[in-house]
Formats: sequence, C-alpha cells, structure tokens
Amino acid sequence: MAPAPGPASAPGPGPAPDRALRLVQKVSSTRAFAKVAPHVVPVLDRTVHRLTRGRVLPSARMLPGLVLTVPGARSGRPRVTPLACMPEGEAESTWILVGSNFGRSGHPAWTANLLARPEEAVISWRGRSIPVRARLLEGAEREEVWRVALAFWPPYAAYQARVERQIRLFRLERR
Repeated sequence: MAPAPGPASAPGPGPAPDRALRLVQKVSSTRAFAKVAPHVVPVLDRTVHRLTRGRVLPSARMLPGLVLTVPGARSGRPRVTPLACMPEGEAESTWILVGSNFGRSGHPAWTANLLARPEEAVISWRGRSIPVRARLLEGAEREEVWRVALAFWPPYAAYQARVERQIRLFRLERR
C-alpha cells in the first residue's frame, strides 16, 4: 500500500504550519472536541459542500476529505456524510475511511450503512462523483492500514484508547 500524503495546514499568517497542525491534533484528541465536533463539523461540511456544488469541503483544509453517499442500512434512503479520508496511491482509485466517530463509544452510522450496502456507495471527491465498493478491513491487512492511519493522523490513537470497540477501517475502490 502506498503511503497516504500527510495532512497539510492552511497557508497564511500565524504559527508555523507544523505547530498549527500539532495544536489541531492535540485539540482534536480531547473529549471536549469529541462532544462538540460531531454536531458542528459535519453540518458545516454538508452545507458548504452543497452550496459550492461539491467544490469545497471545509474540513479538508486539515485532512483530505470526501462526501460519502450510501443508502441507510434500514431505511434505504441516501445518507450523506462528509468524512476525512486517506487517499491511496496516485491514481485516485482507492481511499481509506476510519470509523473513529471522534472517539465516541458507538460505531458511526455510516459504517453500518457500508456494511449493509457495500456496492451502493458513491463518493464526492474533488468535485467528482465516483461510484465505489466498500470493504471492511480485518486481520493483518487492517493492522497494516491502522499503522499508516496513526502516522497520518495521530489523534486516532487517542480515539481508540477511549473506546472499547475496535475502530472500523474501510477501503473504498472505484467500481
């Protein structure tokens, strides 16, 4: 697996990018962030993404991001979820999704939707709509990707330490 590019901080005045990135990682590792972020970040991302017709995803300023659309596991209705991702390789043909749920106890709903309907997912990636197939990673493959994920975004370790469940990892591949 090719390593994913590391997160980049926004250019501009202020602290050095590495210091700003470390500060964001430290804040995002806190329990307070886990309580607030799920109510703010996805709403902001969905709204801006819709208003810009898929061209802008605010959270992608810190981490690569996509918008996942997959039918609900029970309802079958389309569920739209902005998510951080780890693109793999240069061909933009596979992405890793981490079901961290900001370090909260339950699995995020989008992971159940992917488990129930792995062939029906579509992502919005850099303004393009791409049909994908989802696969839950397990065993040695999961462990390898988890190591890459921790190097990519160290707060995932804090999220895992706070919960008893194993954080789900998915690989999305173009259909």
